[in-house]
Amino acid sequence: MLNIALGKGRLAEITLKKLNNIGIDFPEYSPESRKLIFLNEDRDIRLVLVKASDVGIYVERGACDIGIEGKDTLMENEPNVYEMMDLKFGKCKFAVAAPKDFEKEKNKKIRVATKYPNVAKSYFEKKGEPIEIIKINGSVELAPLMGLADVIVDIVETGTTLKENGLIIIEEISDVSARLIVNKASLKTKRDEIAKIMDALNANI
Repeated sequence: MLNIALGKGRLAEITLKKLNNIGIDFPEYSPESRKLIFLNEDRDIRLVLVKASDVGIYVERGACDIGIEGKDTLMENEPNVYEMMDLKFGKCKFAVAAPKDFEKEKNKKIRVATKYPNVAKSYFEKKGEPIEIIKINGSVELAPLMGLADVIVDIVETGTTLKENGLIIIEEISDVSARLIVNKASLKTKRDEIAKIMDALNANI
């Protein structure tokens, strides 16, 4: 049995369509279903729906052989897995955004609100800029508006939310898209099965 971990959320429906295109379907799956495990008995493949931020954990620990995960989550959590493919969908970017009138003050720590503290810390450390991280779980756009932070680090897709809240992108950090990750042991023990799926996905891209 080959186990595939898929995060519930924005990438799930696109991923399932891509899998269906290469002949891997899960007849019992429905967006309304509360089931978390679905089978493709013809291919001996099991799909496991997990929280998006947990995909890397399931793959790293060997509970699943393959995972589909956003590059944003991979960058933040850094699971010990092989990142095998850029699947070219779910595209967005990491960016630093701030109010239009924001100006950096020399030798002053920038207060950064974000859901991605590790990504933010790594980015600003490489630039040699001192910062204070403020971990936010909700709408990070609120933080600068309420004086909680100077800037935010977040995922940006269209920029509409930023614009509607009076924020602009001041720096782009990196591009983000869906990635296929593989458990290190599984790449040896299930190499052929994994290679077939990767080849089919690559042809579909």
